[in-house]
Amino acid sequence: MPVLLEARGVVKRFGGLFAVRNVDLEIEPGETVGLIGPNGAGKTTLFSVLSGFLQPEGGEIRFDGRPVVGLTPEELVRRGLCRTFQLAKPFGNMTVLQNVMVGAFARLRSPSQSTKEAERILELTGMTHLRDVLAKTLPVELRKRLEVARSLATHPRLLLLDEVMAGLNPTEVKQMRDLLQAVSRQGITLFIIEHVMAVIMSLCQRILVLHHGEKIAEGPPAQIARHPRVVQAYLGEEYLLAEG
Repeated sequence: MPVLLEARGVVKRFGGLFAVRNVDLEIEPGETVGLIGPNGAGKTTLFSVLSGFLQPEGGEIRFDGRPVVGLTPEELVRRGLCRTFQLAKPFGNMTVLQNVMVGAFARLRSPSQSTKEAERILELTGMTHLRDVLAKTLPVELRKRLEVARSLATHPRLLLLDEVMAGLNPTEVKQMRDLLQAVSRQGITLFIIEHVMAVIMSLCQRILVLHHGEKIAEGPPAQIARHPRVVQAYLGEEYLLAEG
């Protein structure tokens, strides 16, 4: 199967500090891949580099076989690569429907087509009943759901999800996991940063682990959960004991 996203030797520095150091990765169409690691490991920086919000100092990134270093986020969205952010910031004085239409306008120019697409996405994400609600009135869980909906409206082939479950209670976490599974069934490839380990282990076929900007492990969830360097750097012995 052809690789959808490929990175080789990606480097990003801030001053003399390596935020991402020589990271390699491959993601195939249809996969759901996790990205984990301690706070400050470079996860969000890597997402920002892959999605065009930051430019790397070294390395190569290809999307669908074509080099994309130097492209803007808008150009990458039009090619099918979109991301969400840790802090969901909708357009507060616009309705839920209008916020999702903003995403649809990345590919569609007709307001009627964008409205129709936004309504389809609201149905997929379970937000149809909120279509006319101002985004600024939404609680955290629904703002995060709206962030996902707006991204889906761009018609992504690959969606980078940055901690969409942070701050959610267990019921809301389950609802978000169910939504991401539904998105995956639509054929959209997912690359997920998440600290809720039970979710990342159940959603992902493969997990990458960053520590101090370097990839220290990669593999299926069961293997990662018992990888000595991952346990030492991130999961801790308590995780192993809890898993039995």
